[in-house]
Amino acid sequence: MDFLANENFPLLSVRLIRNAGHNVTSVLEEASGAKDIEVLKRAHREKLIVLTFDRDYGELIYRHKQFTAGGIVYFRFDPRTPEEPAKILLTIIEEEKVVLPGRFTIIERGRIRQRPMLS
Repeated sequence: MDFLANENFPLLSVRLIRNAGHNVTSVLEEASGAKDIEVLKRAHREKLIVLTFDRDYGELIYRHKQFTAGGIVYFRFDPRTPEEPAKILLTIIEEEKVVLPGRFTIIERGRIRQRPMLS
């Protein structure tokens, strides 16, 4: 899968996801300080799934009807370690629990919720 890790997504998790064979572009590495709307525009243009701890993406997409992305994975918890988000994501992908492309996915400890992205 192809991801765009928001600036708040831990670099250690980015590396673990890359090592598992996925393409991950990191805002922190390439465009530190980029505004959420710019991240969303890039994800839309390149059909990337955004990995983030920032709840503002839901508001931008659903309330303000801004650009959609290839998908959003919003981690709604404070990670215990920098590796934890990657481990959770890779488990979800490996177990094929949910479809990430085209969905706004909210991951909480012990719970995953989804809704379709706007067209």
